[in-house]
Amino acid sequence: MLLDLCARVEPRESQIFRLLRVEARSEVTMKPRVSGRRAAALLLILFPPVLCAMALEKGRREAPHRQSEWQNLWYSNFEEFQRMNEPTFDNNTISNVTVQLGGSAFLHCRVRNLGERTVSGEISWVRRRDWHILTSGMFTYTNDERFQVLHAEGSDDWTLQIKYVQKRDNGTYECQVSTGTGIMSHFVNLHIVVPEAFILGNGEHHVDIGSTISLVCIIEKSPSPPQYVFWYHNDRMINYDTARGGISVETEPGPKTHSRLIIRDAHDTDSGNYTCSASNTEPASIYVFVSEVSGDKLPALLRRKTNSGASTADLAMTALSLMWLLSFPSLALAAR
Repeated sequence: MLLDLCARVEPRESQIFRLLRVEARSEVTMKPRVSGRRAAALLLILFPPVLCAMALEKGRREAPHRQSEWQNLWYSNFEEFQRMNEPTFDNNTISNVTVQLGGSAFLHCRVRNLGERTVSGEISWVRRRDWHILTSGMFTYTNDERFQVLHAEGSDDWTLQIKYVQKRDNGTYECQVSTGTGIMSHFVNLHIVVPEAFILGNGEHHVDIGSTISLVCIIEKSPSPPQYVFWYHNDRMINYDTARGGISVETEPGPKTHSRLIIRDAHDTDSGNYTCSASNTEPASIYVFVSEVSGDKLPALLRRKTNSGASTADLAMTALSLMWLLSFPSLALAAR
């Protein structure tokens, strides 16, 4: 309205300013000082033209932008209009999600331009393995309580949550959106991984008394590093063993977490089963034998046979055989 009014008075703008300049000169020549009433009157006369000039200039700057906005609202045909306003996925490619066994999986499906014409019941999650409809809208259609859909009002994200994932949950899941032209789909591949732990070695480790026991445990196939790695000697946790002393544990988290157990000045009491137990894996074990001298393998071998469940006869035969073999050097010396 202000622009229209200013447009009408714009041609008279120059005439008004000329009259004002003549009036101002006459006031200066007639009186050395202008009264307060005349000054207020001059201000009232000057203000509307200045305001109109500012409004006209702003209108000239905004005119091209308004014209481009109106042009963007026109479509060549109805199909183009429908295509431009159909729901679209935020990510049209196949998504891959990796979750550790027993964790929670979150499969995201972000739909834009959903609008009011697409009701929530037209968005569904389908398990492709058996074509089972898991959810439709906010409703769940499975007896497995581990499945549910997460959606906040006004959000464009429809997330399928799977709690305590199992190996059988591995596979492809499809997010379906019903539109005026058919069904749109977004696929998510869910990979379930089982972290593994193992201790370097062949199941047993031999050291001499007074030497250092060094064991390395590796945790792999884990999406995230374990929260902790504990070491046990038999059934006793030794990470923070201050009574024994000389024990240290160094853990380096990463795609393959390495945990190293160091026991200095080994004693025969340090022999036994050592277990590496991480927060997200099954434990791994190794048996350590601490011998009096490196050549004396008889005590270690007997302990190994005992742990493996060998019979008394087997143990006796093994001991006699070793004693007979060890006696050969003595017999040779006696013959000389």
